[in-house]
Order: sequence, then structure tokens, then C-alpha cells
Amino acid sequence: MNGQFRILSYNIHKGFTVGNVKFILQKIKQSIDVVHADVVCLQEVVGDNVRKKSRIKDWPVTSQFEFLADQTWSHYAYGKNAVYTEGHHGNAVLSRFPIESWKNDDISLTPFENRGLLHTILNNPEQKKPIHIFCVHLSLLERDRQRQLKMLSEKIREEVPDGEPLIVAGDFNDWRQNASLILFKSLGMKEASLDLKGRHAMTFPSKLPFFALDRIYYRNLKCIGVDVFKKGIWSQLSDHLPTIADFEFAD
Repeated sequence: MNGQFRILSYNIHKGFTVGNVKFILQKIKQSIDVVHADVVCLQEVVGDNVRKKSRIKDWPVTSQFEFLADQTWSHYAYGKNAVYTEGHHGNAVLSRFPIESWKNDDISLTPFENRGLLHTILNNPEQKKPIHIFCVHLSLLERDRQRQLKMLSEKIREEVPDGEPLIVAGDFNDWRQNASLILFKSLGMKEASLDLKGRHAMTFPSKLPFFALDRIYYRNLKCIGVDVFKKGIWSQLSDHLPTIADFEFAD
């Protein structure tokens, strides 16, 4: 890891294009492979779906997160959030570095939205301290997001020692852009794009991004680069654009 690492956060829309017109998981896999991220945080990733597996020609025989991880990311964790008759989907973390432990907490507040916090602890052999990664997907409703951000803050205070590197990445659905101030006040966390570029990155909808929904927050790290992939094939994949950040370990 030589003191630096790269993280990608991406809502993959269950492997479909906008409007569920076409299944393009293979193209998503090819696209994220060339980014060379050390850690990938995924939202709306399918663990299993027996109906689509039988009807869609290119549906993988494994889970979507195993298919995407392949030989690039040897370690992965999956948090099952939405469970239905034909299968389930949720958040996933893919990592080049060993996952020491992981847990998934249900933060659903209504029967209509199944949401979770996937907390993975990565063991970095070149650093004394582990890296805590939270992969999140928050509610569409402002009132519920406020409660979920409070739940997230409480989990972090309970589970993450003050001096250890911490990243919270995912789809915050925070179209009113309130989350950054909340997380800064409650946890001292910064958002990568806001910190380096002075504004949240626009990531949704992918074809003409107008809302800044996808974020990477951090603490006890130095952010040295941040970007959103919007050129080329990216706007033809999921309904979200992926965001990426490069970090150095703080002294």
C-alpha cells in the first residue's frame, strides 16, 4: 500500500442501465477494473435473484459482488439489506487487503426502504492501525436520512477508536446537501470533494448529473485527490456516476 490507497464508491443499480433497459454488469466490471482502486464500495449490488438468473442470458452464476471482485479484489464483504421472494440486494465492499472483520447493521426506518451500514475493518500490513470502511445507502426521505446519520454517528463512536483511519462512502441521497455539516459537527469528518474542490460532486443522474448524492467522507487520513468519472462509457452504465478518492495515511 506504500502509504497511499484509492477508494471507489459506486451505486451500480443492480447491474442495469437507467430504466432497467439493459443488463450491463460485464461492462461495469471492465470499467471499475481499469480504475485500479484498492477498495470498492458498492450500493445496490445483488446477492441473488433466481428469477433474473433464469431469464437474463448474461446473469452471473455467482453473486454480483463475487463476479465483480473476480481476481482483482481477493477480499469482500456483503450486507444483505433488501430481502424478497426471488432474492436479495444490499451493499458490498471489495478490497485488495485482508478484511479483519465486518458487520452489517439494519438502519431501515420504513417497510418501503431497506437500508444498511456495512462496516468492514481492513488489515493493512504496512500500517499499525486498521482502516475502518463504512459503505452506506441512505433514505430518500430527509427526515429518515437525519435519523440514519445520527445512527451512523453513534455506530462510529461505539466501534471506531478516535485515532484510527475512517472512511464512510456511498449513496447518501442527500440532495439538500445537509449531511456534510452534520458529519463534521458530530464526528469531525470531511467530505473529499467538498474539502479539495469546495463543492460536492454531481453524480446523479449519470447522463446529466444535477444532484450530489454520492460521497466519500474521511477522518485521520489526508485526501490527495478526488474525481467523478463522467466521460466515455460511464454515463451509459448505472444511473449514478462513480466517485473516487486517493488518500495518504496521516502522520
